[in-house]
Amino acid sequence: MIAKRLRPFGTTIFTEMSALALRTGALNLGQGAPDTDGPAEIMDAASAAMASGHANQYAPLAGVPGLCAAIAEHQERRYGLVVDPVDGVQVTFGATEAIAAAMLGLLEPGDAVVVLEPFYDCYAPTIAMAGGERRLVTLRPPDFALDLDALAAAAPGARMLLLNSPHNPTGRVFSRAELEAVARACVEHDLVAVTDEVYEHLVYDGEHIPLATLPGMAERTLTTSSAGKSFSLTGWKIGWCSGPPGLVAGVRAAKQFLSFSGGTPMQVAVAGALADAERHIAPLRASLQAARDLLCEGLAEAGFGVTVPEGGYFVQGDVAPLGVTDAATWCRELPARAGVVAIPTSPFYDDPDAGRTLVRFAFCKRPEVIAEAVRRLTALQG
Repeated sequence: MIAKRLRPFGTTIFTEMSALALRTGALNLGQGAPDTDGPAEIMDAASAAMASGHANQYAPLAGVPGLCAAIAEHQERRYGLVVDPVDGVQVTFGATEAIAAAMLGLLEPGDAVVVLEPFYDCYAPTIAMAGGERRLVTLRPPDFALDLDALAAAAPGARMLLLNSPHNPTGRVFSRAELEAVARACVEHDLVAVTDEVYEHLVYDGEHIPLATLPGMAERTLTTSSAGKSFSLTGWKIGWCSGPPGLVAGVRAAKQFLSFSGGTPMQVAVAGALADAERHIAPLRASLQAARDLLCEGLAEAGFGVTVPEGGYFVQGDVAPLGVTDAATWCRELPARAGVVAIPTSPFYDDPDAGRTLVRFAFCKRPEVIAEAVRRLTALQG
């Protein structure tokens, strides 16, 4: 009884591999879920909001006003983007809902959306739910650089471009030159841009440049982000989008019929966290960079091909140097063979051959977990 537009997507690879981790007790380097909590101060603020008796009911549709104001202030303070806190901000259940609501609220059936692949798994089904069609620009290993010729071919006649930077699953932080090329394509072909910037604060090499800051883009870009990644509070699912009121209105029109609102005490806590974001984020970023380096070095020593990520939670390992030609099968067998779970990258591509030997490993884990996983993977090759 599943609708035809959703039948091709089946069960997500995350659901499959997380279930495998639970069933086998393997170390889970598949799902991008930190194994330590975010700052106690932020969690205490949520508890205090609950105890106050003033934050346990519905929030306004747009979000708790204090959080909307904090998001607008964050965009201006960090990036120089002037955002209306009333009509230019929408709080959502994670960035995933913001992206889904953007597709549902801004696309007409048959509209084309330019998407970089590999792409996060919600992109394709949310475009399909809105009746849109995706046009792919493929990022290829080992450097996952933006293919400007493919971008130029995909943009004409499209309605929207969906951009993720820092990028999941490759870890690319797109350069200013690459983003300027994207901006030129959007302006030339009158594309709305929806950006997924949930890893905006987790950049280790290079610089995060919001697409909205480039010439001609502020008036056509809807920026999405999330507290989950920035503060290691992924279970709170507090996300948002910001941008021109006309685009935010489209998101809000769909959002009101999805979840309307929720997470009120967590919204209150995130408002306070955003006001002093760098104090909370700097230690997290440093620990994640150390974890990235530990995992990359360990994978390389174990014989994997490794692309060092510039941002985010994930490392791309290539199993081809190990003599493996099918990473998906290798990942499904890995828990039993080595007690480790990882995610094959091929499900993030429409063309599975483009990522057939790639594996995504999460490094948002405690150092001792990463070290033990590396030991097991090294032993497997021995």
